[in-house]
Amino acid sequence: MFDHVEIGVLPSGPRYAAQVWLRINGEDMVERAVGAGGRGPYAADVLPAGRPSPLRAIEGARRLELGAPECTGGCCGFLTVVVERIGGIVQWSRWELPRVSALGPDPSPLPEFHFDAGQYDAELARAEADRSWQV
Repeated sequence: MFDHVEIGVLPSGPRYAAQVWLRINGEDMVERAVGAGGRGPYAADVLPAGRPSPLRAIEGARRLELGAPECTGGCCGFLTVVVERIGGIVQWSRWELPRVSALGPDPSPLPEFHFDAGQYDAELARAEADRSWQV
């Protein structure tokens, strides 16, 4: 059974530009990994106008930055994942999570996720086409 991805955009606020939220099987992955107050990637970076999204799964693996804690990624690290297309499957794996504290334990790892490539591509195309966050 495949995992299910949803992609949306939170509008700009007083502190950050519009940012992308990513739900897998109904759970917000950025919030799960970086906690409340963290941020997802900027919509302009992940859903750019006039060129393909870096979320597009292509043959060959590549690492993407998907979020940062409230203190910023320069302090505690970024949320990253390796995205790759393997035939009809898009795989998200090899997560790197920011540390809550330099003295604290390593964060709990996130599992691998496997998406039907057709559903993944359709959801990404829908998110790329929705420019309502650009005001």
